[in-house]
Amino acid sequence: MTQPLPHFLSPTSLSLDATQELFERALELKKRPIRTDLAGQSAGLVFFNPSLRTRTSMDISMYQLGGHAVTLDVGVGTWKLEHREGRVMDGDAAEHVKEAAKVLSRYVQALGIRSFPERRSWGEDRMDPILSAFAKWADVPIINLESSLYHPCQSLADLLTIQERIGSPKGQPIVISWAYHPKALPMAVPNSILLEAAKFGMEVRLAHPEGWELDADIMSRANQLARGAGGSVTVYNDIEDAMPGARVVYAKSWGSIANYQHPDEETRLKAALRGTWRISMRHMEATDNGFFMHCLPVRRNVVVDDEVLDSDRNACYDEAENRLHVQKALLLRLLGT
Repeated sequence: MTQPLPHFLSPTSLSLDATQELFERALELKKRPIRTDLAGQSAGLVFFNPSLRTRTSMDISMYQLGGHAVTLDVGVGTWKLEHREGRVMDGDAAEHVKEAAKVLSRYVQALGIRSFPERRSWGEDRMDPILSAFAKWADVPIINLESSLYHPCQSLADLLTIQERIGSPKGQPIVISWAYHPKALPMAVPNSILLEAAKFGMEVRLAHPEGWELDADIMSRANQLARGAGGSVTVYNDIEDAMPGARVVYAKSWGSIANYQHPDEETRLKAALRGTWRISMRHMEATDNGFFMHCLPVRRNVVVDDEVLDSDRNACYDEAENRLHVQKALLLRLLGT
């Protein structure tokens, strides 16, 4: 039997070999989705932020494996939670993560946590304080359902989708492109697809305007993973230069670390990029029969044109479906069955 994981927090929680094993099981589950492996078991899904695909796919994952999911919306259906240690709790938070994690661990066999960055300090957000607090105090496996740094369930689905479409990802060129968005979004998705693609030895082309660089430590880790897997990571500041010959185009907006505490300045600088960093069919036609990916939700005709999304180049729906299959395989791995 495969040894269970203590937690699943980032794309590097699983080795390449372990990820491939998980994909094999996900494909089996895709063919035979209804099982009873987790009969009598429960998972708590703790949401500090909104969700559509993550909430739905995790709930259905537990149901199709014979288990039960309990979804908790922090501050709506539950008390507001404090995660910082040593705080005098005389504010809005009525309960500490210490107590919440310990008590929930008595009820469920796994906990999924979704917590976005607060965007007050990148130095604080990059520590993933809420996810880390649950991982520290819980007595059951923690699944990262998107944090400040990572969205590893999404990147698993991304690579399974790529593998289904083009075979082995190793050596295949993928463009991970920043896109304009009216809001400053988290970096969890670009960080995760970057690391996952590098882990699989892809030729990663990271395209973004100057001023929207990803975290230096994550870039260093991606380069290390790519070298170890026979791939590469190259940064482009011009989207047009990144496209030729690509097999995959993955678009995602993210906020600027350089202007993390200066949202008005970020908005001003970003306004000049609107329209320039939007994926069009012209971009797709420069690829080697490449297909388009996005984690969803996506803003049509802001991030990507209707013409791309409504064409057979769009792999977003396959990608979203694969969230269900990889998460079921992950739950079985985490719970040791």
